[in-house]
Amino acid sequence: MKSRASVAGHPLHPMLVSFPIVGYTGALVGYAVYGGTDDQFWLNFAIVMNIVGVAGAVLAALPGLVDLGAAVPKGHPAKRVGMMHAALNVLTLALFAITLAVYASHWNGPARSATLGVTLGAIGVASMLAAGTLGWSLVQDHLVGVTGTRAREDTEWEATTAADRTRGSHR
Repeated sequence: MKSRASVAGHPLHPMLVSFPIVGYTGALVGYAVYGGTDDQFWLNFAIVMNIVGVAGAVLAALPGLVDLGAAVPKGHPAKRVGMMHAALNVLTLALFAITLAVYASHWNGPARSATLGVTLGAIGVASMLAAGTLGWSLVQDHLVGVTGTRAREDTEWEATTAADRTRGSHR
């Protein structure tokens, strides 16, 4: 299924997902190190990485939604996987947005505790990894954003599904 959000034939979503991956992981590391050292540098590092993660996730979501809505046919098994992938990414975004809202005001002064950042960050990174596994499945198993010889299978699936719908309408 060819990506509908691409530049020169290259899908945008996979290019952009590295920003939230790095941002979220860096934020978790920053909160954890800050929790162990109380060094303000690490809290500021965590806040910056959290901003990169949240902003990157919003940017990556846009072409992802375009591909899910326009490239994956209704009823295709990839639609369900894509919806679960999106839901986990929204959960991850929400967790890191909450964390950012709590800690952003502590840029110039120490936070009371890093516990919330570490806890929500760990849950967020776990959710991100689960979403990434589903994203990998979309590419490897369902060929979303992939063109080539196996892409013909999708055309065959679409033709079979259309034929099934046609037969069902005569009953």
